[in-house]
Amino acid sequence: MTFDAIFVPEKISAAVSDRAWIEAMLEVERALVNAEALAGVVPAHLAGSIAEACRIESFDVDAIGAAGRSAGNPAEPLVRALREVVGGEAAGYVHYGATSQDIVDSAAMLVSRRALELVGDELEGVAAACAALAAAHRLTLMAGRTLLQQAVPTTFGLKAAGWLVAIVAARARLRELRSRLPSQLGGAAGTLAAMGADGVTVAGFFAAELELQKPVVPWHSDRGRMAELGSALSVAAASCAKIGLDVALLEQTEVGEVREPAGPGASSTMPHKRNPVGSAIAIACARRVSGAAGVLESGLVVEHERALGAWQAEWGALSDALAYAGGAAAAIRGVLESLEVDAGRMLHNLEAAGGGVMSERVLFMLARRVGYANAKQAVAGAVARAAESGGTLRDSLAGDLTAEELVEAFDPGTYLGSACEFVDAALSYYRRPGR
Repeated sequence: MTFDAIFVPEKISAAVSDRAWIEAMLEVERALVNAEALAGVVPAHLAGSIAEACRIESFDVDAIGAAGRSAGNPAEPLVRALREVVGGEAAGYVHYGATSQDIVDSAAMLVSRRALELVGDELEGVAAACAALAAAHRLTLMAGRTLLQQAVPTTFGLKAAGWLVAIVAARARLRELRSRLPSQLGGAAGTLAAMGADGVTVAGFFAAELELQKPVVPWHSDRGRMAELGSALSVAAASCAKIGLDVALLEQTEVGEVREPAGPGASSTMPHKRNPVGSAIAIACARRVSGAAGVLESGLVVEHERALGAWQAEWGALSDALAYAGGAAAAIRGVLESLEVDAGRMLHNLEAAGGGVMSERVLFMLARRVGYANAKQAVAGAVARAAESGGTLRDSLAGDLTAEELVEAFDPGTYLGSACEFVDAALSYYRRPGR
């Protein structure tokens, strides 16, 4: 669609394009005939001419897609076209002993491998930006918010550290999945019967040619790998979207604690607006990935040795999951790398609630003297009086705490608990060798 360019970087879009899929399918056909030649199933001199013909420049991608409608998949018209290009005796050995799903599934793994590298690069950029913010704002005070209400003091560094750990974990999961993507070669019903006694040997050579993992058995009807990919990509995109949502909430006019980079975000009719465009794109992308992941997961329960419709539904869903996960990461990377952080506004908002964010600390201070139940009643009463009078919680507690205790109780910088240690732990996790 025309709109895809709004959400997905061009290089990621190209990696999951129709052309990329057909090119990957040709690579699979080349690997197949090479593997069969190594096993002695196909004459070596004929295999060479087939392998040489597997060039994307010789094929009309759009025509193959249109012709695939009658077969229900793109492999069948591609094989016909490849046989025409090869010609002669060698044409009879094109696609020898394989089935369409072998070609498309193996191509899906190649497309995934290439796209996952690009998605991973974007996530690595997000992680680096999160780490920089966490380190720079380790002690930058702000209000921690729960259920959209101010809770207790925290630091912007800890917020960024939370983002960082989620992104690093998502990146690691995608890297692990990428390292064990499998080839697919089972023939008509998973037996490789057309290859006689050489099926297992060919399957091993085939996986090696593609530099994919050799599965224990063909996985035509075991779609766990696809569901795993969808799930991992959805988590990665959602981790980016969570950052986007936090940024957008902090960027609201009434909050104003951060700002996305200047330039993007102009309103079509309101000159004063600076919209959180990057955050919006990341959130939109994550929704697309979630939908695609649902399609991939729905293919887990299929009929016998070959799915009826579920397999066909996977191709577009996988491309979408890869593309939009990359889009989410790219959008948030752009946001964070130039994010403007207003520490003064954060402190102002922290103090704007009249000391309410320190109520927990006051509660525990009083509890040591009068017990928890009495302390809670006293602090709740002071909160109510402050709200009614428009004063501060500190003023309302003047009769309950000494002057020295009031100073201690209402200094948010001394009520951060282990925030700094958590920031340091997140940065160590990020910097860990081989993560």
